Amino acid sequence: MRVMVAFAKLDDAKKIKNVLNRSGFDDILACSSAYQVISAANDSDGGVVVCGYKLADMHYSELYGYLPRECSMLLVASPEKLQDCYSQDIVCLAMPIHAQELVSTVRMMTMDVARELKRRRKHQPKRRSPQEQKTLDAAKALLMERNQMTEAEAHKYIQKLSMDSGNDLIETAEMILALE
Repeated sequence: MRVMVAFAKLDDAKKIKNVLNRSGFDDILACSSAYQVISAANDSDGGVVVCGYKLADMHYSELYGYLPRECSMLLVASPEKLQDCYSQDIVCLAMPIHAQELVSTVRMMTMDVARELKRRRKHQPKRRSPQEQKTLDAAKALLMERNQMTEAEAHKYIQKLSMDSGNDLIETAEMILALE
């Protein structure tokens, strides 16, 4: 899980990077511009952005709008600036921050992002190989010809048989073809 640390002063970003490194975080990028964060976020599978209120080229709220949904943001700023934070999706820490508070917050956020990514992947449809798709299409074609079904009806029929028998969809299609 990538952690991107962005502050207007690169030295501040490097200090936070060092704290996170010593606490076991590996993939950390220290930068001073929102452009660098956006580029890194788009190249990663997900992550956490730790940033200050204002970067060299953008305000934190603008940066948040450009982040992919696989990233979450931790805003580190003075208590007065944090009162202006408009989004409940942005986690906030008031300065001065303690190292342990920072580390535990970033750890919690990376676990949340990882859990969300896992949940999204779980709900994505499984990709079939060309051979599996060919088998499924052949079974649907057989049902369409033999039982005068539409393609949607044939697909639904194979799905129902698959669920009722507890077999994989492709296994069920192979059984239909074997009974031909």
